[in-house]
Amino acid sequence: MISIQISNLSVFLDYQIAVTLILAFAAWKWGDWRNWGLYYPTMLFFIVGNFSYTLLTYNHPLWEFESPLLKTTGSDFLIAMVDFPATVLIFLPHYPKEKIRQILYILLWVLTYTLIEIVSYKLGFFSYHNGWSIWWSVLFNMILFPLLWLHHKKPPLAWLSSIVLALLFFTHFKLPFSSMK
Repeated sequence: MISIQISNLSVFLDYQIAVTLILAFAAWKWGDWRNWGLYYPTMLFFIVGNFSYTLLTYNHPLWEFESPLLKTTGSDFLIAMVDFPATVLIFLPHYPKEKIRQILYILLWVLTYTLIEIVSYKLGFFSYHNGWSIWWSVLFNMILFPLLWLHHKKPPLAWLSSIVLALLFFTHFKLPFSSMK
């Protein structure tokens, strides 16, 4: 009975749109809009990474956002164009200088992204495929946030690192080249 109610609710309230609105508000409130140009290259890095994943795994995804209103493509686009820039506008300007605080800060973001995914999965707005699981997402998030910082400081090294990591993921999950569109 509860799952039916949640399912019916999802038609009226799209979880991904709600998350996007919350992130947009958070970026408006805590983002460094005065210096957005400093973070713009990292926003693009984040967006290109997401679109690359979407194109390379089109027929063999590891995960998918599933929105009854936006469908998968609309949801991916909304996330890439609003959620990721909002994340960067909040994450980078508040990055601490002390090592222990950096670790705790990254763990806070990993926890936040993981909790969003867990709730999204439980409500039916997210699915796992081809061997991916929440634990892979946790690992991915633990790589993602330091990679964003690395890109902000040393873009070429971040690009090289992301290509190597993508190849490792591609190999580990045996993603066929035929999955590319």
